[in-house]
Amino acid sequence: MADDLRRACVTLVTNDDFALGARALVRSLGHSGTGGDIVVMHTAGVGAEALRPLTDLGAILHPVDLLPTSDAFNARHARGALHGAAPFTKGTKPDFHTPLDNFAKLRLWQLPYDRVVFLDADTLVLRPIDRLFDYPEFCAAPNVYESVADFARMNSGVFTARPNPATFDRMLAMLDTPDVFWRRTDQTFLQAFFPDWHGLPVYDNMLQYVWFAMPDLWSWEHIRVLHFQYEKPWQDHAKADQLRPLIDLWRAYAGDGPIPDLADLPAPC
Repeated sequence: MADDLRRACVTLVTNDDFALGARALVRSLGHSGTGGDIVVMHTAGVGAEALRPLTDLGAILHPVDLLPTSDAFNARHARGALHGAAPFTKGTKPDFHTPLDNFAKLRLWQLPYDRVVFLDADTLVLRPIDRLFDYPEFCAAPNVYESVADFARMNSGVFTARPNPATFDRMLAMLDTPDVFWRRTDQTFLQAFFPDWHGLPVYDNMLQYVWFAMPDLWSWEHIRVLHFQYEKPWQDHAKADQLRPLIDLWRAYAGDGPIPDLADLPAPC
Protein backbone atom coordinates (compact mmCIF):
# COMPACT_ATOMS: atom_id res chain seq x y z
CA MET A 1 0.00 0.00 0.00
CA ALA A 2 1.42 3.39 -0.98
CA ASP A 3 2.34 5.50 2.04
CA ASP A 4 1.03 8.72 0.47
CA LEU A 5 -2.55 7.47 0.13
CA ARG A 6 -5.07 9.05 2.46
CA ARG A 7 -7.05 6.29 4.18
CA ALA A 8 -9.97 6.38 6.59
CA CYS A 9 -12.51 4.19 8.31
CA VAL A 10 -15.77 6.12 8.11
CA THR A 11 -19.12 5.85 9.83
CA LEU A 12 -22.34 7.89 9.81
CA VAL A 13 -24.23 9.20 12.84
CA THR A 14 -27.65 10.79 12.38
CA ASN A 15 -28.96 10.93 15.96
CA ASP A 16 -27.76 10.57 19.55
CA ASP A 17 -28.58 6.85 19.64
CA PHE A 18 -26.27 6.07 16.75
CA ALA A 19 -23.61 8.26 18.38
CA LEU A 20 -23.78 5.82 21.31
CA GLY A 21 -23.14 2.98 18.89
CA ALA A 22 -20.36 4.88 17.16
CA ARG A 23 -18.46 5.29 20.42
CA ALA A 24 -18.18 1.50 20.73
CA LEU A 25 -17.18 1.26 17.06
CA VAL A 26 -14.49 3.95 17.39
CA ARG A 27 -13.09 2.29 20.49
CA SER A 28 -13.08 -1.10 18.74
CA LEU A 29 -11.15 0.37 15.78
CA GLY A 30 -8.52 1.74 18.12
CA HIS A 31 -8.32 -1.51 20.06
CA SER A 32 -7.95 -3.52 16.82
CA GLY A 33 -4.92 -1.53 15.69
CA THR A 34 -6.47 -0.73 12.30
CA GLY A 35 -4.63 2.14 10.60
CA GLY A 36 -5.92 5.26 8.89
CA ASP A 37 -8.08 8.06 10.20
CA ILE A 38 -11.39 7.40 11.94
CA VAL A 39 -14.01 9.76 10.50
CA VAL A 40 -17.51 10.23 11.87
CA MET A 41 -19.87 11.90 9.41
CA HIS A 42 -22.72 13.42 11.38
CA THR A 43 -25.89 15.28 10.53
CA ALA A 44 -27.39 18.29 12.31
CA GLY A 45 -29.63 16.02 14.39
CA VAL A 46 -26.76 14.88 16.62
CA GLY A 47 -26.08 16.84 19.82
CA ALA A 48 -22.65 18.16 20.78
CA GLU A 49 -22.68 16.15 24.02
CA ALA A 50 -23.28 12.94 22.07
CA LEU A 51 -20.36 13.70 19.73
CA ARG A 52 -17.82 14.67 22.38
CA PRO A 53 -16.96 11.07 23.43
CA LEU A 54 -16.05 10.34 19.80
CA THR A 55 -13.48 13.11 19.60
CA ASP A 56 -12.16 12.07 23.01
CA LEU A 57 -11.32 8.72 21.39
CA GLY A 58 -9.54 10.38 18.47
CA ALA A 59 -12.29 10.41 15.84
CA ILE A 60 -12.46 13.23 13.30
CA LEU A 61 -15.92 14.78 13.08
CA HIS A 62 -17.20 15.69 9.62
CA PRO A 63 -20.60 17.42 9.45
CA VAL A 64 -22.77 16.49 6.48
CA ASP A 65 -26.17 17.55 5.20
CA LEU A 66 -28.91 15.19 4.17
CA LEU A 67 -29.07 14.78 0.41
CA PRO A 68 -31.02 17.34 -1.66
CA THR A 69 -33.72 14.87 -2.65
CA SER A 70 -37.19 15.87 -3.82
CA ASP A 71 -40.25 16.09 -1.61
CA ALA A 72 -41.80 13.13 -3.43
CA PHE A 73 -38.65 11.04 -2.88
CA ASN A 74 -38.60 11.99 0.79
CA ALA A 75 -42.25 11.07 1.23
CA ARG A 76 -41.76 7.62 -0.34
CA HIS A 77 -38.76 6.92 1.90
CA ALA A 78 -40.14 8.30 5.15
CA ARG A 79 -40.26 5.68 7.91
CA GLY A 80 -44.01 5.03 7.83
CA ALA A 81 -44.28 4.93 4.05
CA LEU A 82 -41.21 2.75 3.54
CA HIS A 83 -42.05 0.26 6.28
CA GLY A 84 -45.63 0.11 5.03
CA ALA A 85 -44.57 -0.64 1.45
CA ALA A 86 -41.62 -2.91 2.36
CA PRO A 87 -42.06 -4.13 5.95
CA PHE A 88 -39.25 -5.82 7.82
CA THR A 89 -40.34 -9.39 8.51
CA LYS A 90 -37.19 -10.94 10.02
CA GLY A 91 -36.37 -8.38 12.71
CA THR A 92 -37.42 -5.05 14.18
CA LYS A 93 -35.89 -1.68 13.43
CA PRO A 94 -35.70 0.62 16.49
CA ASP A 95 -37.86 3.72 16.75
CA PHE A 96 -34.83 5.98 16.28
CA HIS A 97 -34.12 4.44 12.85
CA THR A 98 -34.96 7.01 10.16
CA PRO A 99 -34.64 5.33 6.75
CA LEU A 100 -34.31 8.55 4.75
CA ASP A 101 -31.19 9.50 6.73
CA ASN A 102 -29.40 6.42 5.41
CA PHE A 103 -28.82 8.08 2.05
CA ALA A 104 -26.45 10.59 3.70
CA LYS A 105 -23.98 7.69 3.65
CA LEU A 106 -23.31 8.62 0.02
CA ARG A 107 -21.61 11.80 1.23
CA LEU A 108 -18.48 9.73 1.88
CA TRP A 109 -17.72 10.01 -1.85
CA GLN A 110 -17.11 13.72 -1.16
CA LEU A 111 -14.53 13.11 1.57
CA PRO A 112 -10.88 14.13 1.07
CA TYR A 113 -9.54 10.58 1.14
CA ASP A 114 -8.22 8.18 -1.47
CA ARG A 115 -9.49 4.97 0.09
CA VAL A 116 -12.28 4.44 2.55
CA VAL A 117 -13.75 1.54 4.47
CA PHE A 118 -17.28 2.38 5.55
CA LEU A 119 -18.70 0.80 8.71
CA ASP A 120 -22.21 1.28 10.08
CA ALA A 121 -22.35 2.74 13.58
CA ASP A 122 -23.81 -0.54 14.88
CA THR A 123 -20.68 -2.54 14.08
CA LEU A 124 -17.61 -3.61 16.06
CA VAL A 125 -14.17 -4.20 14.54
CA LEU A 126 -12.69 -7.21 16.31
CA ARG A 127 -9.50 -7.61 14.26
CA PRO A 128 -7.45 -5.33 11.99
CA ILE A 129 -9.12 -4.61 8.65
CA ASP A 130 -6.29 -2.65 6.96
CA ARG A 131 -6.22 -5.07 4.03
CA LEU A 132 -9.60 -3.68 2.94
CA PHE A 133 -7.95 -0.39 1.97
CA ASP A 134 -6.28 -2.28 -0.88
CA TYR A 135 -9.56 -3.74 -2.13
CA PRO A 136 -11.22 -2.15 -5.16
CA GLU A 137 -14.42 -0.16 -5.27
CA PHE A 138 -16.97 -1.59 -4.61
CA CYS A 139 -16.61 -4.51 -2.18
CA ALA A 140 -19.25 -5.63 0.32
CA ALA A 141 -20.22 -8.83 2.10
CA PRO A 142 -23.43 -10.69 1.24
CA ASN A 143 -26.49 -10.10 3.38
CA VAL A 144 -26.32 -13.57 4.92
CA TYR A 145 -28.05 -14.21 8.22
CA GLU A 146 -30.72 -16.84 7.55
CA SER A 147 -29.74 -19.07 4.62
CA VAL A 148 -27.36 -19.36 1.69
CA ALA A 149 -30.15 -17.92 -0.48
CA ASP A 150 -29.12 -14.53 0.92
CA PHE A 151 -25.77 -14.59 -0.88
CA ALA A 152 -27.25 -12.79 -3.90
CA ARG A 153 -27.84 -9.60 -1.88
CA MET A 154 -25.17 -7.36 -0.44
CA ASN A 155 -25.19 -5.70 2.96
CA SER A 156 -24.10 -2.07 3.04
CA GLY A 157 -22.99 -2.10 6.67
CA VAL A 158 -19.36 -2.60 5.59
CA PHE A 159 -17.94 -1.70 2.19
CA THR A 160 -14.89 -0.32 0.39
CA ALA A 161 -15.02 2.93 -1.57
CA ARG A 162 -12.81 5.37 -3.46
CA PRO A 163 -14.13 8.89 -2.81
CA ASN A 164 -14.62 10.93 -5.95
CA PRO A 165 -16.93 13.94 -6.45
CA ALA A 166 -17.75 12.72 -9.97
CA THR A 167 -19.01 9.42 -8.54
CA PHE A 168 -21.14 11.32 -6.04
CA ASP A 169 -22.66 13.42 -8.83
CA ARG A 170 -23.53 10.28 -10.82
CA MET A 171 -25.11 8.80 -7.70
CA LEU A 172 -27.34 11.84 -7.21
CA ALA A 173 -28.41 11.72 -10.83
CA MET A 174 -29.48 8.07 -10.46
CA LEU A 175 -30.88 8.27 -6.94
CA ASP A 176 -33.86 10.61 -7.24
CA THR A 177 -35.75 9.79 -10.42
CA PRO A 178 -39.56 9.88 -10.83
CA ASP A 179 -41.36 7.19 -8.79
CA VAL A 180 -38.12 5.41 -7.82
CA PHE A 181 -38.35 3.39 -4.59
CA TRP A 182 -35.24 2.01 -2.93
CA ARG A 183 -36.72 -0.78 -0.82
CA ARG A 184 -33.82 -0.96 1.64
CA THR A 185 -32.62 2.61 1.06
CA ASP A 186 -28.84 2.92 0.59
CA GLN A 187 -28.37 -0.85 0.46
CA THR A 188 -30.69 -1.35 -2.49
CA PHE A 189 -29.34 1.74 -4.20
CA LEU A 190 -25.68 0.78 -3.85
CA GLN A 191 -26.31 -2.70 -5.22
CA ALA A 192 -28.01 -1.11 -8.24
CA PHE A 193 -25.26 1.49 -8.69
CA PHE A 194 -22.51 -1.14 -8.39
CA PRO A 195 -24.17 -4.18 -10.02
CA ASP A 196 -20.79 -5.96 -10.33
CA TRP A 197 -19.94 -5.48 -6.66
CA HIS A 198 -17.13 -7.66 -5.34
CA GLY A 199 -17.95 -10.02 -2.49
CA LEU A 200 -16.16 -9.82 0.84
CA PRO A 201 -16.07 -12.83 3.17
CA VAL A 202 -18.99 -12.91 5.57
CA TYR A 203 -16.44 -12.55 8.37
CA ASP A 204 -15.87 -8.95 7.28
CA ASN A 205 -19.50 -8.21 8.10
CA MET A 206 -20.86 -10.94 10.34
CA LEU A 207 -24.53 -10.23 11.00
CA GLN A 208 -25.69 -10.91 14.54
CA TYR A 209 -28.61 -13.17 13.56
CA VAL A 210 -26.10 -15.75 12.28
CA TRP A 211 -25.47 -16.46 15.97
CA PHE A 212 -28.81 -18.27 16.32
CA ALA A 213 -29.97 -18.82 12.72
CA MET A 214 -26.78 -20.27 11.15
CA PRO A 215 -24.55 -21.20 14.12
CA ASP A 216 -22.30 -23.47 12.03
CA LEU A 217 -21.12 -20.35 10.18
CA TRP A 218 -20.09 -18.55 13.38
CA SER A 219 -16.36 -18.51 14.18
CA TRP A 220 -14.85 -16.10 16.70
CA GLU A 221 -11.46 -17.07 15.29
CA HIS A 222 -12.30 -15.53 11.91
CA ILE A 223 -14.78 -12.72 12.53
CA ARG A 224 -13.28 -9.31 11.80
CA VAL A 225 -16.41 -7.15 11.92
CA LEU A 226 -19.55 -7.91 13.94
CA HIS A 227 -22.71 -6.13 12.79
CA PHE A 228 -25.78 -5.67 15.00
CA GLN A 229 -28.39 -5.52 12.24
CA TYR A 230 -32.02 -4.91 13.22
CA GLU A 231 -32.20 -4.59 17.03
CA LYS A 232 -29.34 -2.64 18.64
CA PRO A 233 -27.28 -3.85 21.61
CA TRP A 234 -28.02 -0.73 23.66
CA GLN A 235 -31.78 -1.42 23.46
CA ASP A 236 -34.05 -3.64 25.48
CA HIS A 237 -35.52 -5.98 22.89
CA ALA A 238 -37.15 -9.38 22.46
CA LYS A 239 -34.04 -11.13 21.12
CA ALA A 240 -31.69 -9.86 23.82
CA ASP A 241 -31.51 -13.18 25.68
CA GLN A 242 -30.68 -15.06 22.47
CA LEU A 243 -27.92 -12.57 21.67
CA ARG A 244 -26.61 -12.06 25.21
CA PRO A 245 -22.92 -12.97 24.58
CA LEU A 246 -22.81 -10.55 21.65
CA ILE A 247 -24.50 -7.78 23.63
CA ASP A 248 -22.09 -8.31 26.53
CA LEU A 249 -19.18 -7.96 24.10
CA TRP A 250 -20.62 -4.72 22.71
CA ARG A 251 -21.05 -3.35 26.24
CA ALA A 252 -17.39 -4.07 26.96
CA TYR A 253 -16.38 -1.94 23.97
CA ALA A 254 -18.96 0.72 24.83
CA GLY A 255 -17.51 1.10 28.32
CA ASP A 256 -14.06 2.08 29.52
CA GLY A 257 -12.91 -1.23 30.94
CA PRO A 258 -11.03 -4.23 29.54
CA ILE A 259 -12.08 -6.08 26.38
CA PRO A 260 -12.55 -9.85 26.74
CA ASP A 261 -10.29 -12.20 24.83
CA LEU A 262 -12.19 -13.47 21.79
CA ALA A 263 -10.78 -16.95 22.42
CA ASP A 264 -12.66 -17.03 25.71
CA LEU A 265 -16.08 -16.20 24.26
CA PRO A 266 -18.69 -18.98 24.09
CA ALA A 267 -19.73 -20.67 20.88
CA PRO A 268 -23.35 -20.54 19.72
CA CYS A 269 -25.59 -23.10 21.40
